[in-house]
Amino acid sequence: METVVIVIHLMVIVALVAVVLLQKSEGGALGIGGGNSFMTTRGQGNVLTRATGILAAAFFATSLLLTALTRYGATPSSVLDQVQTTPAPATSDTTTSTPGPASGGFGNILDQLNQGSGTTDGAPATPAEPQVPTSQ
Repeated sequence: METVVIVIHLMVIVALVAVVLLQKSEGGALGIGGGNSFMTTRGQGNVLTRATGILAAAFFATSLLLTALTRYGATPSSVLDQVQTTPAPATSDTTTSTPGPASGGFGNILDQLNQGSGTTDGAPATPAEPQVPTSQ
């Protein structure tokens, strides 16, 4: 289904480019264009303008349909699903009963961050005392 819509979308794009290029220039930019005498009747503007509008609407419709088809087949995902959790190395202290990095469990992101700071019980690490310079 998606391939059929892509092919239709590409045909609409090619037709839209062709219709826009067939339109007569209104002058302006350094005299470029305006010499095309392919369709010289007064109805030219009306036909090409209407065709451009129809093709533009078809372009937007196929774009929205492709977006809907893509999101319909996708499974919901989360950034947190992409984080790989690995078991932490076992430590010699096995007195804690909560599953986490200290007991060899998987833990979550916060447990992994706490492991890096040196605490495993969820309490914040105590800061070191500030060093006061002594004058001699």
